[in-house]
Amino acid sequence: MISYIKGTLAAIEADVIVVEAGNVGLAVHVPVSLLDELPGLGQEVTVYTYFQVREDAMTLYGFLHKQDREMFRQLIGVNGIGPKGALGILSVLRPDDLRLAIVSGDAKAIAKAPGIGNKTAQRLILDLKDKVSMEEVLSNLGGVSPAGVMEAASVRAGLKEAAKEAVDALVALGYTNMEASKAVKQVEVTEGMTAEDVLKASLKHLSFL
Repeated sequence: MISYIKGTLAAIEADVIVVEAGNVGLAVHVPVSLLDELPGLGQEVTVYTYFQVREDAMTLYGFLHKQDREMFRQLIGVNGIGPKGALGILSVLRPDDLRLAIVSGDAKAIAKAPGIGNKTAQRLILDLKDKVSMEEVLSNLGGVSPAGVMEAASVRAGLKEAAKEAVDALVALGYTNMEASKAVKQVEVTEGMTAEDVLKASLKHLSFL
């Protein structure tokens, strides 16, 4: 199995990139949403890959982050979704937005992907809702630099709890779970902030003062 490819980004062709490694140009299928994150042509890139072997073809699928490849693997584990469908979903929704759609039950957002109907989207949510948590969705909170590891864990847990409470409050105000989660993720939650502080900052991102 090819776990990753590290080499020069030689070409970008629609949803396929070519990475030159060891004097060989490897074609890798990628989500369209990934293209904006790529380095310039001629620069080094590391792509984490999923290698599919069938009787009639061998295909490489690639991602810039390991967690995104894991999201792809989870998608193709859903009945009715193959690699092409999974790539289409990740082209319409970035992995973080897909996780938001899953935890908020937003089947309509997922069904925007080509070839994915509402029933398949609902099945995806049902199959993956226990594998994606709100804590994971809000896991990129920053701004904390405590001295010790235990203190860091404690502070980070407190920030996540404040963020969760802010999401719940926004939902109570009438926003969808996905809208609330996106707004909270835009807030730089720092040490000392309460759920009320996070809520007020989130409302600004929702243009509601």
